[in-house]
Amino acid sequence: MEKVTLADAFESIEEYWDPHIAGELNGQAVKLARVDGEFVWHRHDDADELFLVSRGELRIEFREREDVTLDEGELLVVPRGIEHRPIAEEETRILLFEPAETYNTGNVENERTRTDPERIE
Repeated sequence: MEKVTLADAFESIEEYWDPHIAGELNGQAVKLARVDGEFVWHRHDDADELFLVSRGELRIEFREREDVTLDEGELLVVPRGIEHRPIAEEETRILLFEPAETYNTGNVENERTRTDPERIE
């Protein structure tokens, strides 16, 4: 049981779109990421995904729905199976909550896929 200071944890993450595990509970992972620019279109077939913006602004695009923009302190749960693409126009800090085994790129495998995210120390 370790306390996590979000400001320090985000500062320790060097790469954009590289989620780090801040904690786990009941098979779920709390992941932190610094993001900037466009991510890949993807979906998670077996898991919902929660996005919470700690600092900045995140737009989540959907192919078959209206886009959603999240400001600091706002969250959105993307239901399983819904294709989406997160975009940050400038550096944004986000918290993700999803099953621990969930890959960040969902059904897509490419150079941004993280199969074994680092832990926040």
